[in-house]
Amino acid sequence: MKSEKTNAAKELYKQLRVLTCDQLWNDEVPQFDRASPQERIERVGLVRAVGVVFSESGTGAQRDAVRPWLSALLNDPQEKIRRYAMAALPKIGAGAGEETELLSLLKTTTVDREKKFVGKALDKIGGAATLEEIGKGSLLPQTEQKVKASVARNQASIIRMDRALSHFAGLQIHLRGRSGLEEIVRDEVEQSARVRAKFRIDEVVPGLVALTPTAPFSLGDIYTLRCFGTVGFVLGAVDGPHHENSEKSIEKMAAIIASELSRRVFKTFTEGPIRYRLDFVEKGHQRGAVRLFANRAYALCPEILNDSRSAPWTISIHPNRKGNWVELIPRLSPDPRFAYRREDVPAASHPPLAASMAWLAGNHENEIVWDPFCGSGLELIERALLGGVRMAYGTDRSAEAITITGENFATANRNPVPSRFICCDFRDFPRIEGLRENSLTLIITNPPMGKRVPIPNLRGLIEDLFSIAAKMLKPGGRLIFANPFRIQSPDPSLKLQSRRVVDFGGFNCALELYLKSGR
Repeated sequence: MKSEKTNAAKELYKQLRVLTCDQLWNDEVPQFDRASPQERIERVGLVRAVGVVFSESGTGAQRDAVRPWLSALLNDPQEKIRRYAMAALPKIGAGAGEETELLSLLKTTTVDREKKFVGKALDKIGGAATLEEIGKGSLLPQTEQKVKASVARNQASIIRMDRALSHFAGLQIHLRGRSGLEEIVRDEVEQSARVRAKFRIDEVVPGLVALTPTAPFSLGDIYTLRCFGTVGFVLGAVDGPHHENSEKSIEKMAAIIASELSRRVFKTFTEGPIRYRLDFVEKGHQRGAVRLFANRAYALCPEILNDSRSAPWTISIHPNRKGNWVELIPRLSPDPRFAYRREDVPAASHPPLAASMAWLAGNHENEIVWDPFCGSGLELIERALLGGVRMAYGTDRSAEAITITGENFATANRNPVPSRFICCDFRDFPRIEGLRENSLTLIITNPPMGKRVPIPNLRGLIEDLFSIAAKMLKPGGRLIFANPFRIQSPDPSLKLQSRRVVDFGGFNCALELYLKSGR
């Protein structure tokens, strides 16, 4: 019988869910208000539909009108209707008045299930008044943490790039990125170490370069490196098989999250409340495990708050050969290294990949560089930022891409580099002023692969790129590009110097460097 009622309630909700705000408010709500107690229970799905529809498509005025109606339902004689109102209110933006109503209900109800739902609603809308009630032991610890995090959101939580971590004993740093680029990341770290010896390389494996600090350092020191994807501070590791909900795993993970090392890193690099979100890499959503870990970590260290909404830090659980790493990752948006990206195009390069291609090109003086498929301009920008570029050319068949490249290039280069960006097919280079045979020192490009932008004859496009590169490059000039095929230049003047297979986000592609031979 209960299952039949549940299914009926779901079917009613589905029917009401497709109505407009006006239809629900003008037709269904008055009918619900006039109904008998039994009919109201049968049509309680309306309360859920109101919360969802008004939150998704209602105007501010419409939500303001429906809020008092939902608030009044908190005092309905029937517990089920009260529960549905509790779930709907946070969706449309409840405030201090609704918080007071919920706290009042918490003091009067004797139904455990209702207390649980009151707590869930206060998780989302609770403020200072709820925190006062928490001190009396009326609410669950997880509600206490969520409300504290909600209140903390009203204060700025800023990741400080300039603060130095002086006590770094026991800390390892993981620079993660696309598999295949780790050797470039390693080389960049080694070159940086010759200028500022702050890190030692411990290990290089596909997609990961592990470092150990050797001197006090700031996040700014790390973000002078441009070729890695994300940086993670390794708070600890859990060996052996990992079962998220086991008591042993909960204690181990929570102890790492609340450890002295964790607090030291958090406090050094954070200004304001410390908030983080928990992420199980390669395991998808793990809400139950997140709740268990976060609640236990909070019990050990109440100053570190789990918060899935706009937290400045992520604690990621990364699987490894022996078990799991627990890594603390700054969530910087935009990435300060690539803040020049004012706009983008659908098939644009991944910024650290563009930086890696520029690194592979090296810093040559009097560089004359061309990107035949410039997209949003990242490869040209990253090469220009290394210095030594005398002239930059970019072509693309998309007029929007050319506009975006120009804006991004101007933003990135404070000392203007002469440039010319033309909307045309790269095969039409003879009509571009300044582009002529044997004139270029570098061609650097990530051609379209046909994944997002259809290419009728991709192989023919790559063959044409080889042919044009052989004509356009000076002797000693370089071609650096992403090659989706296992084909090399048919022109003997282009000599393959290096080839590395790189993960391009779900498919592999070869990053290749060619050198133009001849006098």
